[in-house]
Amino acid sequence: MDKKFRSGYIALVGRPNVGKSTLLNAFLGQKIVIVADRQQTTRNRIQGIKTTESAQMIFVDTPGIHTPRHALGAAMVKAAQEALRDTDIIAFVTDAARRDEDEAIMKMFEGLTMPVVCILNKTDGRSRMEISEIMQAYGSRYPFAAVHAVSSLKKKGIELLFENLRELLPVGPKYYDDETVTDQYERFMAAEVIREKIIRNTSEEVPHAAAVEILKWEEKKKGMVMISAAIYVEREGQKGIIIGNKGEMLKIIGRQSRIDIEKIIGARVFLELWVKVRRGWRDDKRMLNELGYA
Repeated sequence: MDKKFRSGYIALVGRPNVGKSTLLNAFLGQKIVIVADRQQTTRNRIQGIKTTESAQMIFVDTPGIHTPRHALGAAMVKAAQEALRDTDIIAFVTDAARRDEDEAIMKMFEGLTMPVVCILNKTDGRSRMEISEIMQAYGSRYPFAAVHAVSSLKKKGIELLFENLRELLPVGPKYYDDETVTDQYERFMAAEVIREKIIRNTSEEVPHAAAVEILKWEEKKKGMVMISAAIYVEREGQKGIIIGNKGEMLKIIGRQSRIDIEKIIGARVFLELWVKVRRGWRDDKRMLNELGYA
């Protein structure tokens, strides 16, 4: 077995909703990225770090590559494209059920020198023969370093894929301490948790029009952390949906968020949420900068 220590960056790229975030959480053995059954959940490039005795693998979860409709979407696609130029390995994640939608993304790999690994995700319920045929079809379309079939949700095929990625990394040092799992600050993680609860609890119209900003983070005595956060939406109707009848929806979002934030920071949390209308914020470059999207 190769005993040289290896390290480097692995970019997870692909269309929206193919399971990149779920795959990253499976690699790390814990949740650091929000997951929802809706497209374009991930808006930032988020790094997750997995350190073993033989390697340090720095995974970069990128926004789904799509045709943008506003400045926020353009910033998301730009972040994903930049990851292709600044990585040691490209992990191209695709959905077994939507394999005819990848041509534009695969063209981005042309001329790149780093290895590209194809990861066929969401293979649950498919026969071995069908999976084998799909893998062969992808292998004939691009000279991938390897083609893997996995189920990130059920963590099937993850160990073999993980070892293959490790072998493809260059020999190198540790960039982070062994205990570090992500480079994201606690405030960012808290904002992402709140956004995840909005996505999971509200209607189709709201999730993509909602953003979260941490306004106050104050550590009190006896380990209590006071957090105040603003939820921005684009229309009054969206504000009404998030608040809900007599404030019930906002209470649900707040309660679920507080529980998860407490797990992340290891402290008791008092969470205060405000809902504010900022018309057209997804095309407001100044606001996108303030929120960390551009």
